[in-house]
Amino acid sequence: MAVVLTVLVLFFAGFVAGFILLVMGAINFDFSNSEIPPGVNQPAKLRIIHIILISTAVVGKILENIGICTQVSFVRYMQGRKTLGVDPKLFIEDLWFEKVPVRIYQPKAPSASPRRGVMFFHGGGWVFGSIETHEKLCRSIAREGDSVVVSVGYRLAPEHKYPAAYEDCLNATQHFLQHLQHYGVDPARVTVCGDSAGGNLAAAVSQTLAGRSDLPKLRAQILLYPALQALDFNLPSYQQNRGVPLLFRERAAFYVLQYLNGNATNLEEVLEGSHIPIDIKLNYQKWVSPDNIPAKFKLRGYKPRVLLDCTTEVFEKVKRFCEPNLCPLLAEDSVVQQLPESFILTCEYDVLRDDGLLYKKRLEDNGVRVTWYHLEDGFHGIINSLHSDWLSFPSGK
Repeated sequence: MAVVLTVLVLFFAGFVAGFILLVMGAINFDFSNSEIPPGVNQPAKLRIIHIILISTAVVGKILENIGICTQVSFVRYMQGRKTLGVDPKLFIEDLWFEKVPVRIYQPKAPSASPRRGVMFFHGGGWVFGSIETHEKLCRSIAREGDSVVVSVGYRLAPEHKYPAAYEDCLNATQHFLQHLQHYGVDPARVTVCGDSAGGNLAAAVSQTLAGRSDLPKLRAQILLYPALQALDFNLPSYQQNRGVPLLFRERAAFYVLQYLNGNATNLEEVLEGSHIPIDIKLNYQKWVSPDNIPAKFKLRGYKPRVLLDCTTEVFEKVKRFCEPNLCPLLAEDSVVQQLPESFILTCEYDVLRDDGLLYKKRLEDNGVRVTWYHLEDGFHGIINSLHSDWLSFPSGK
């Protein structure tokens, strides 16, 4: 019996040791491809957050390989397991808008007039994120902005491909606009807001509703480091920040492919730019081009790339990248001209920085008022640091 126990203990110890070595090996590999720029404030905190994210992903992959659960489901579970409890200043309720789960945050204090309304779409690359991951942020908006906030739990990829997330956000927004009186919201003060992939969804919803005469007009769109195009992953910000946490260049392309097709097939073609025919690229070059990026954003080692053509087979798989509901930067001028006043946040150390800069130019060129705020020391996902008291960043707050 003692021998059996000894063998079991040794086996378990060996398994744990091997497990730890696998995790550490993966972390070291990821670190070798990562970079914390000197301009980032409190770089040690960013490194810690990066370690936590990598470790979670690696453990999830190991669990997937041994048949316990998928990596995606494990990461989602770890992201959403923290709960905040009752908020003394807010009524919080989970509902369904047109078969879409939503969480509504309403200030408890009485108001002499109808409040602002905010439709919030969370980030997470269309694959991760949830109402829970952005709970603290939405509570803050509701409390500090004295607003009714509706956080939308849209369907995620790869289980639900494009346009599922977009349709959920659009349907939930339309429902809210049709029932504003029930929530004490001023029809003239409703905004759509989102971070990262959520910024993409907010921009797409805003464009769709711009021409609607049967619903209240949106007061504004608030786009926090949004992802707005998938034609060019070699813009200056993609080159300069390719290995900067929390969003690597390769992961940005991976996520949008997961959203589009439910898989990352043709990732290499997308990264090198051989997924869109040259004639189509040239057609959109007036909107998606390094030439439209201010010179000061090209100083950190940007190198122009030669346009590459693509095969018909590859383009067939990704041709919907040319649809504005997926890539809002490609909307026609006639649509952009009708958009509401806009706020765009960009971060210097973010692969998506130039998506925001290009959209800012498009809006301004079409007469839309834009408030632009640029975090010189910011990185992708910095607003989510609000979730942690000890891993937060001044710029995020």
